[in-house]
Amino acid sequence: MTEARTPLWEVFIRPRNGLSHKHVGSVHAADATMALQAARDVYTRRGEGLSVWVVPSAEITASDPADKDALFEPTASKIYRHPTFYEVPDEVENM
Repeated sequence: MTEARTPLWEVFIRPRNGLSHKHVGSVHAADATMALQAARDVYTRRGEGLSVWVVPSAEITASDPADKDALFEPTASKIYRHPTFYEVPDEVENM
């Protein structure tokens, strides 16, 4: 007997304006509408969340941690990207 699998969806929630979406978990659902409803029911029961994204897990492409050096090493040679390169004026608070 063949078992049909329900697709897995990754859920991201933005708690309020000005913040970015954060991954909060996963749900199984047949389509995007059902995934959005399931995500709302499971992850926003206490009214948290301004926006919900659902993304099919099969559509996510991730880098391999073994490739870390090749991906991130070029940034080490660009010192102007480091905050220590700049002098922060005294008027600037909380930086």
